[in-house]
Amino acid sequence: MGVGGCLALPWRCLVVLCLRLLFLVPAGVPVRSGDATFPKAMDNVTVRQGESATLRCSVDNRVTRVAWLNRSSILYAGNDKWCLDPRVVLLANTKTQYSIQIQDVDVYDEGPYTCSVQTDNHPKTSRVHLIVQVSPKITEISSDISINEGGNVSLTCIATGRPDPTITWRHISPKAVGFISEDEYLEITGITREQSGEYECSASNDVSAPVVQRVKVTVNYPPYISDAKSTGVPVGQKGILMCEASAVPSADFQWYKDDKRLAEGQKGLKVENKAFFSRLTFFNVSEQDYGNYTCVASNRLGNTNASMILYGPGAVHDGNNGAWRRSSCAWLLLLPLAHLARQF
Repeated sequence: MGVGGCLALPWRCLVVLCLRLLFLVPAGVPVRSGDATFPKAMDNVTVRQGESATLRCSVDNRVTRVAWLNRSSILYAGNDKWCLDPRVVLLANTKTQYSIQIQDVDVYDEGPYTCSVQTDNHPKTSRVHLIVQVSPKITEISSDISINEGGNVSLTCIATGRPDPTITWRHISPKAVGFISEDEYLEITGITREQSGEYECSASNDVSAPVVQRVKVTVNYPPYISDAKSTGVPVGQKGILMCEASAVPSADFQWYKDDKRLAEGQKGLKVENKAFFSRLTFFNVSEQDYGNYTCVASNRLGNTNASMILYGPGAVHDGNNGAWRRSSCAWLLLLPLAHLARQF
């Protein structure tokens, strides 16, 4: 409910009616704005929600009565307050100016306000329009999402404000450039792992600083072994085989020598698994340690493997120290079969 409303007493409402009929807003007569000579009100007044709005009307010594109205309600008539709203106060009632102030302005205060004066000749009016601006506010935004690579993503960001805010989406990534959407909705078809990360929704309307919120998009994909190198180590020295893999969720690692799985705590060996790599350490390399080793990386979306060689000085091996090869997934199926065969 906006500013206005006469006191709910029959005699006061009767006076209001009389005032309108006598000099304020004659029935059937449209309110005129910007009378060429008199009275003179302000241009449109624009304030932000929560601020104070001052409405001024210039008058002179020809005026015998003066009032401020909000639509059809009298706010002030002369020095008398006619509205119940405590936010409306009289600022000035002089020979040159008649001004009121609306404090803590809200959106329902927006609209036309009329300065009406009575002179010796006839009533005249001037209108000013109060415009209330509201800072942007994000009222609805998508939750964080986890999706498999290749799926479709739809993100939503709804915001309010006066004037209506402009909404933009951008990908928070070193490789991302500029905005990727200037709409409430962001659609990503066939998402890739490079498109994972945070997406920022920004709502702005120049009333205040833009408001931003972020949505985290996690793209799941099967393991991909990015580095696995063969290593040459003399007998009696410390040797290390490394296997690096990228995956979401993080990969689980297993090591095999030929068809035998290597376990943590095995004498002379240490298997150290982290989120993106696995390290197989030989504390005292022997002739029996030389040979082919396979790193298997797996998560719920799939698995992959890579073979590498631990060899001694002068040994001939397949490829150089930087070489590694991937086996087919069919090889993985033989591992449990070979393990079962040894038990029978």
